[in-house]
Amino acid sequence: MNKIIATLIAGLFATAAFAQTPAVDKAQVEANKDVAKAQQKEMKVDAKADKKANKAISKADKAHDEANAKVAVEQAKANEKVAKADPEDKAKAAAKGDKNVAKAEEKAEKKTVKADAKAIKETVDATADKALAANKTDAVKAKSAADVKEAAAKH
Repeated sequence: MNKIIATLIAGLFATAAFAQTPAVDKAQVEANKDVAKAQQKEMKVDAKADKKANKAISKADKAHDEANAKVAVEQAKANEKVAKADPEDKAKAAAKGDKNVAKAEEKAEKKTVKADAKAIKETVDATADKALAANKTDAVKAKSAADVKEAAAKH
């Protein structure tokens, strides 16, 4: 916190040292416009990136739910077949049902892993997009500050 206050005070003295001529004022106004545009672009990129990531996460959640539902249906079918089977065929029906449930679980796991991987990729891409946008904004801020200093130095 002390560093922030010291930086703000130093900035205040630095700007007070420059004579506020029309050229400096114009450069300052232009710098503020450029920074505002860059910040607006950054916010748009952030929103778009978050939207993409959230959509992928939502799809992954939906894939999880669908896969679990399919496994539950397969389990219910297996239980029904065991219940309907003759006493001497119950073990065979149970084994066959377990086999079908295992197959359904394997498919479900494969589907959810792929959906999770896609969601993770989209989240990483979104983070990268946001970082690049923030970097562009910082570059515009630095360039704008340099332009103002240059205008002040000319006078």
